[in-house]
Amino acid sequence: MTSTTVRAIVAAAFALLPLTTTITPAHASETLSLHDAIEDLPQAAESRDGYARTKFRHWIDEDKDGCNTRNEVLLKEAVAPPDVGPRCKLTGGTWLSYYDDKTVDSPSGLDIDHMVPLAEAWDSGASQWTAARRQAYANDLDAERSLVAVTARSNRQKADQDPAEWMPPDADAQCTYLSDWVGTKLRWSLTIDRDERDTLRELAADCTDTDVEYERA
Repeated sequence: MTSTTVRAIVAAAFALLPLTTTITPAHASETLSLHDAIEDLPQAAESRDGYARTKFRHWIDEDKDGCNTRNEVLLKEAVAPPDVGPRCKLTGGTWLSYYDDKTVDSPSGLDIDHMVPLAEAWDSGASQWTAARRQAYANDLDAERSLVAVTARSNRQKADQDPAEWMPPDADAQCTYLSDWVGTKLRWSLTIDRDERDTLRELAADCTDTDVEYERA
């Protein structure tokens, strides 16, 4: 076989290849309307059998920079940044708690809320997870709304309730809250029960321009 023939065969082979190749990320971000996102959530009965908060190890320092998950959220969400002292001790700073539209000027006045509470996550599928996945859930800094800094009062009023039982007192926060709740459940492949689904559908009727953006964990 002559070199000319070889070159011709190689050229013909390359001609059959696509001009461009699109690589889809393993965990691509998805955006849905709030209505469609609710319909994408699987429905299942809930069970709290075996739940213990200690099964979700949280407020770890995953990147070993001296700041645990709680402080990382406070630093990220601060309207006016706090001073950072030894061992990531935070002083000063300003935050806006979007649940109740309150301005807070001390880290001690804030709780870090798991958008979908740990107990609710357990009820909705996390009981079947490994300890490592539950830890990842409890310290999820990769999604903007998985963890949120809010007033201690609003967080404790919410406790482990879902939207069928509790919604933010600030009316302007409610569509955002529904989007954050549904997005977190989709991100972590969590289920909803019948009452939760019915409530989400009803409340979403007033959020016609609200989208849900999420990325699978």
